[in-house]
Amino acid sequence: MAAPPVIDGAFARWLAARAGQALIEVRADVGFGDPGALKAAGDKVSHDLVRTELARWRPADAVLSEEDEGSRLAWAAEVDEATVPRLTADRVWIIDPLDGTREFAEEGRTDWAVHVALWARRTPYEHGLAAGAVALPAQHRVLGTDFPPAYPPMTAGGGGGQRIRLAASRSRPPVFLTDLADEVGAELVPMGSAGAKIAAVIGGDVDGYVHAGGQYEWDSAAPVAVALATGLHASRIDGSALKYNEADPRLPDLVVCRKDLAPRLLAALQRHCG
Repeated sequence: MAAPPVIDGAFARWLAARAGQALIEVRADVGFGDPGALKAAGDKVSHDLVRTELARWRPADAVLSEEDEGSRLAWAAEVDEATVPRLTADRVWIIDPLDGTREFAEEGRTDWAVHVALWARRTPYEHGLAAGAVALPAQHRVLGTDFPPAYPPMTAGGGGGQRIRLAASRSRPPVFLTDLADEVGAELVPMGSAGAKIAAVIGGDVDGYVHAGGQYEWDSAAPVAVALATGLHASRIDGSALKYNEADPRLPDLVVCRKDLAPRLLAALQRHCG
């Protein structure tokens, strides 16, 4: 096998794509008869592949992965920086090997993803995201910061008095979201994984995505990196900056949307969540 690209953005795309192809093969090999077994197999295969390739091609970098207990439990009182290399590292890969395990284990669903992001200490951005890629294997596409998509075209809600479209969790939508949608005249569009929802904003299929039900850094780092490279707005729901590679990797809320929609959406969020 040829060596992967050297540039971090291209490497992130390569790695996400490889993990995505492995997950497609797991689906074919394991089948959908036992969703629990399929979820477990997918998580393991993708995580092992990503960790192996990072160890081979980026051995000096630290990793924060959903499936890696040792790299993520840094907020516990008994854990200090000396035992969690990522907290003092200059470069940290933030990984979700399989975002949307529920959708992955349902035959026919395409709204699941692989997230690969790079946080770097020496960036001019408060969020620290230096590169990222989101593979949507069942949709046969990878979105990356190396070649970010053009700014999203107007959706049905972008003009002409038609309704704004907001991506929403198909299983755990925030309790305030219906009231928020009513206030801003939005239609809620149920979708699966966080990566798939933010990808829908990047692609212009929806105008925004709001989440306030609790997430972790790996749920949003890669898709937020691509969204920001595209020119979209991304922040906490109070408008403050998203931050990554924090000691506590919980990142409970975020909003990603078109920049022209951001002031209106953030103002409404303050009324509903402030």
